[in-house]
Amino acid sequence: MTTIRDAPRTCGDEYELSLQSTRTVRAVITSVGAGIRSLSVDGVALCPDYDTRDVRPFYSGVALAPWPNRIRDGRWSHDGVPHQLDITEPDLGNALHGLLCFTEYRIVHRGPGEISLAAPVHPQHGYPFHLHTEVRYVLTDDGLRVTHFVRNSGDASAPVALGAHPFLTVGDVPADQLILTVAADSHIEVDSRLNPVGVHRVDGTRWDLRSGCAVAELDLDDAWTDLHIVAGTSTHTLYAPDGRSVSLCADQTFGHVHVFVTRRYPRAGRVVTAVAVEPMTAPADAFNSQSGLRWLAPGEAFSASWSIRYREDGP
Repeated sequence: MTTIRDAPRTCGDEYELSLQSTRTVRAVITSVGAGIRSLSVDGVALCPDYDTRDVRPFYSGVALAPWPNRIRDGRWSHDGVPHQLDITEPDLGNALHGLLCFTEYRIVHRGPGEISLAAPVHPQHGYPFHLHTEVRYVLTDDGLRVTHFVRNSGDASAPVALGAHPFLTVGDVPADQLILTVAADSHIEVDSRLNPVGVHRVDGTRWDLRSGCAVAELDLDDAWTDLHIVAGTSTHTLYAPDGRSVSLCADQTFGHVHVFVTRRYPRAGRVVTAVAVEPMTAPADAFNSQSGLRWLAPGEAFSASWSIRYREDGP
């Protein structure tokens, strides 16, 4: 595994992973945010690359802890004590994507096709708790497996939720030509600031993506729950016209999935459509709703895993 340090990069050091088995699998993982910069199987890109001379676009590939998505107004309370997180989404007035997106992780294990990175969460505005977090990336024959680990290293129970922000693609097929399926029975309704206001069944609505819909027809910054679990795993997929596909597969700990479609993703000097499929153990504003939220006692830990999988012949 190579570490790249030949120029200043907004994503910190880059770690190249490689696996040569029935296929050639490669990835680049970044130290800042423990993020996925690139992933390919036999030369087919499964994540869009980006220019590291600029700030990472749209949180591409980063680990999200101790919460994914948003906390309304950055405010929450526990046992009558109010807490105010820093507002990191000023346009909508929310605290967005946790506390580690721009944190430098350190290596705790490395090998040719795998790496584990760790970062602490220290007490800070609105989150007076100590956590130890790790993210482990392991290349597989069909892509990449990711495991998140978090332990309460403090002396008080701490609220925790986890997520990730991978963008997915199928080689050089334009994202607008892909078909997206989301295997979920319920959609989380949101207000104008993208915070939850209810949960409704998708039947008969435009949020029913169980049978697939062209990305070209979608404008999404939305989450789903009541995921279809098969053999302990939920699977959400982007299909190319030629039958190739890339899937986000997550274990049952990830009870929610968020899909973000942007038509402003910077790539090779222009902007293109890109699709993020984000596993989440809890929905937006979980510190207030408690939905999916875990309260870890001192010394308590939990882990959760998800994968990116490539297929050449459809499901």
